[in-house]
Amino acid sequence: MADLRCERLAKSYGRRGVLTDVELHVTSGTLTAILGSSGSGKTTLLRVIMGFIEADAGTVSVGGTVVADAGRVHLAADRRAIGYVAQEGALFPHLTAGENVGFGLPRAQRKRGGRIAEALELVGLDGGYAGRRPHELSGGEQRRVALARALAPRPRLVLLDEPFSGLDAALRGETRSAVLTALAADATTALLVTHDQGEALSMGNEVAVLRDGRLVQSAPPARLYRSPADAEVAQFVGDAVLVDGSARGDVVTCSLGVLPIAGPGLAGAVRTMIRPEQIQMHRLDGPGDRHEPGVIATVVDHTYYGPDTVLWLRVDDEQATVIKARTLERELPAVGERVAVTVAGEVIVYP
Repeated sequence: MADLRCERLAKSYGRRGVLTDVELHVTSGTLTAILGSSGSGKTTLLRVIMGFIEADAGTVSVGGTVVADAGRVHLAADRRAIGYVAQEGALFPHLTAGENVGFGLPRAQRKRGGRIAEALELVGLDGGYAGRRPHELSGGEQRRVALARALAPRPRLVLLDEPFSGLDAALRGETRSAVLTALAADATTALLVTHDQGEALSMGNEVAVLRDGRLVQSAPPARLYRSPADAEVAQFVGDAVLVDGSARGDVVTCSLGVLPIAGPGLAGAVRTMIRPEQIQMHRLDGPGDRHEPGVIATVVDHTYYGPDTVLWLRVDDEQATVIKARTLERELPAVGERVAVTVAGEVIVYP
């Protein structure tokens, strides 16, 4: 096992900065998910760690060994003992699955085949898959073979570059589970980069948000979701309802009422962040009935997603604020129906 440390990493292409002062620590035997939108620098970060490109500044160490120190040390990729799984798996089409898995092993180990079978078993594939060629495998099976190839040499660290892209929802979930099981079985340290919030939150022991080449927040998934560092992180990590308000002490007054604030309070004008699942809807008995708690709103639209439904509600305030709510209710109010709205739990506020 080995931890990963990146300190003050920077990389530019010409005048365009891609990574800026990136500080990252992945504890030995854990998986950290780097979450960022397209163009945020995720793949560049992996390529620097892997050794495919050199950083302009900063250091990378794996298991206490410095593998990159800009201008001083640049260990070749094949000497870093790091496994790498590319976005599409990148299997060699002319080799069988077993030959792909054994590609990075010493010749003696390839001949014996024991580690090849062990690596395939780690990712949930039996020995029958070893003789198949990539075109005979499903997309999910190809990704598993790619992971087995990365794990076969027992690397200190495995880098996963959006390894589930292009898979359908059911296969993506199944493959994620196989990957987590395999990594845990070998107690492998791993770094996953993804733009999928659900993927990052469900897989990472830690989730780090990369924005415009900077790591803006790193925290365990639940803390990141419940206490995002700023409004932009809040909107990126799940859905967020943002409304203007005025904070005083431990409460904020906004278009959804007087709400308790989580964490240290701010004074004065703020942006109030509420998760859609916190917004609760109450049916009214009749037109104009205001005996229910909360504020009054009008249903303007809804979208059915199976497990839940998203409702868009226009609040009866001066700004006619439109908010987004999620509900598990089967009997939904019609578009145009007036409802009472309350907020469950504490909210987050930003200056």
